[in-house]
Amino acid sequence: MLIHPNKSCLLIVDIQDKLVPAIHEKEELVNNARWLAEIAAKLNVPVLTSEQYPQGLGHTISEIAEVTPADTVMEKVHFSCMSEPSCNETINAIRPNQVVIVGMEAHVCVLQTAIQLKQQAREVYIVADCVSSRDPKDKALALERMRQCGIYIVSREMVAFEWMQKSGTDTFREISKNYLR
Repeated sequence: MLIHPNKSCLLIVDIQDKLVPAIHEKEELVNNARWLAEIAAKLNVPVLTSEQYPQGLGHTISEIAEVTPADTVMEKVHFSCMSEPSCNETINAIRPNQVVIVGMEAHVCVLQTAIQLKQQAREVYIVADCVSSRDPKDKALALERMRQCGIYIVSREMVAFEWMQKSGTDTFREISKNYLR
């Protein structure tokens, strides 16, 4: 299945102040997630952001928050966004058939959210270069488990090119110039 910009949303899971310092390859995760969020915004793909217990773990880091809509931040205490009633309602309100997920931790909140979205009969795409965990072994196991569940594992460029669909447009030229070189 190809990812369509008018059928999908980008879900950014728990890239928060007090969690990021412990994450393996955190700079790559943050930079890649920001890159994809900026492209989503240029292509009018809805972007939602979750925050796990922000009173204790802080809010979404500034590098991500400054390029995502503040009014789509969802607080949660459940690990899965889909187990948190308000998050589930927000995601279902935009009715995405396809959900592209980035964030952390791959083996906890990302995994549980992805599996529950799949159980809701959605196409779920995990952006491998935009997810991480504290331990890289946990990320690897999470990606394998998600793959076994029928969840698609993709790269940020795969998502961007599928969202753009074709070259020769002003949007493609702008994204190519600013993000692909």
